[in-house]
Amino acid sequence: MTDYIAPLDDIRFALSTFAGLDEIATLPGYGQATADLAEAVLEEAAKLAAGVLAPLNVIGDRQPSVLENGVVRTPPGFAEAYRQYAEGGWNGLPFAEEIGGQGLPLALSTAVLEMWNSANLSFALCPLLNIGAVELLEAHGSPEQKALYIPKMVSGAWTGTMNLTEPQAGSDLGAIRTRAIREGDCYRITGQKIFITYGEHDFTPNIIHLVLARLPDGPAGSKGLSLFVVPKFLVNPDGSLGERNDLRCVSLEHKLGIHASPTCVMSYGDNGGAIGFLVGQENRGIECMFTMMNSARLNVGLEGVAIAERAYQQARDFARDRVQGRPATGGASILYHPDVRRMLLHMRSLTEAARALAYFAAGTLDRARHHESSAERQRQQRLADLLTPMVKAWCTDAAVEVASLGVQVHGGMGFIEETGAAQHYRDARITPIYEGTNGIQALDLLGRKLLRDEGAAARELLGAMRANLAAIENQSDDLQVMRVHLTEGIAKIEETIAWLLDRAKSDLPQALAGATPFLELFGTVACGWLLARGAASTDDQSRVLTARFFAEQVVPAASALGPAIKGGATVMGFDPDRF
Repeated sequence: MTDYIAPLDDIRFALSTFAGLDEIATLPGYGQATADLAEAVLEEAAKLAAGVLAPLNVIGDRQPSVLENGVVRTPPGFAEAYRQYAEGGWNGLPFAEEIGGQGLPLALSTAVLEMWNSANLSFALCPLLNIGAVELLEAHGSPEQKALYIPKMVSGAWTGTMNLTEPQAGSDLGAIRTRAIREGDCYRITGQKIFITYGEHDFTPNIIHLVLARLPDGPAGSKGLSLFVVPKFLVNPDGSLGERNDLRCVSLEHKLGIHASPTCVMSYGDNGGAIGFLVGQENRGIECMFTMMNSARLNVGLEGVAIAERAYQQARDFARDRVQGRPATGGASILYHPDVRRMLLHMRSLTEAARALAYFAAGTLDRARHHESSAERQRQQRLADLLTPMVKAWCTDAAVEVASLGVQVHGGMGFIEETGAAQHYRDARITPIYEGTNGIQALDLLGRKLLRDEGAAARELLGAMRANLAAIENQSDDLQVMRVHLTEGIAKIEETIAWLLDRAKSDLPQALAGATPFLELFGTVACGWLLARGAASTDDQSRVLTARFFAEQVVPAASALGPAIKGGATVMGFDPDRF
């Protein structure tokens, strides 16, 4: 496996061009995010990522976390790396100063989190979930809960988890059976949760579990779920640790990838019931949990960006050194073979496109949270809501494609574990499944976003895209080519939206059967538009040609998805018994 080097030039460009960090730094509460500070943060994060986290990546793949006598031991070096990470104050980067954080923009913390995930995806999963847990408690916790848990979670002294899935309840949270029984000012929690990332570990002395459970008198389905804080160790009023709670990790999953990340089966209440504390209102748990889920969905999309970058670096470096055959264009290494060059450019363009989309969404959220104008905050939030399923699904699908191409560039050596290309592919494969499969994200885009407002938010974005393309003053041949393909793509999205809205009124299942290709179409054209914006703002010919490649070779394929989107009648007409 090759070394990881943070692509700081690409990250700076994305922060400036797509997130708009300079403008974000002028918003209320972000005055400390000066250019000098941002540069210092990026430089130091790159050092930690490359020097500390990345060398552990292959170690964690080959020496997974293990469960010994109820204690999870992470791979050699991981706990020490976490201590270094926490002592450096990295965990508090995106959180408000009043809760112990550094109060820096989400866009900047997004760039840092990309580096952690590229360097070591398994390690970064722990801080990623903790971010969402803090955001949830900050939004829905009681004053007492905030005071008791958040400072330690912001500092990294404790970590947080998300407990949703059960053996019979994966995406269908309404099937959850974990029970909560009222007992004074707390609840007794009993049940089993699976797929709990970092549900048990040796990084910190306490772990704050956020658990969905059902009250005996709660309504059926997801509307009857309540949310509880269930700490590994109960916390005394002064913040010190009390007795061990009635919960334990009973096993670890053996997974295709991300071996170092402990994926736990958690048992609650084997000895009378784990003590939990209600977050928010009874039977409103799913609403609270969506705060954490949406945070995780954006950050899992960022995982896609990160693993694509790592796979691209690996394949590029291999192609530079590998000598095989006689390239028709001259040169010695396989980098000079036309098809290898095509694959690398495809990998590069997908990676840059995914980064542009993820950073654009992060900047949108910064404005939604901090802009002076209430109307503008609402507009930016509508855009963020629309972008969230696209970031999660499009970026993670791109990551799997990039990692697969990375194996292909290596040829037979890519299928051999020693090169490291296979690990990136294996690690990437979970990302389209995490936090709601990408099919669920497509249904969310179509059902909750498009149908809910009759396409208003989508048309607002498309209008801005069209106007921006028309306003680009750069008239180079490259930009003209991009304009042609992207204008056609925007028109195809507008046509498809009209068809989906109409068809949903008469045959909703048929419309929903086209949700996944619709998300691919929308996400691809949106990415192409962002890359064109970037190309218009730079003299860097490599960026311009990467954007042109994307517009020529990726956008047209997505624009041709119309028949797939409208082909739901075939999908729904196939008798399930014939499978």
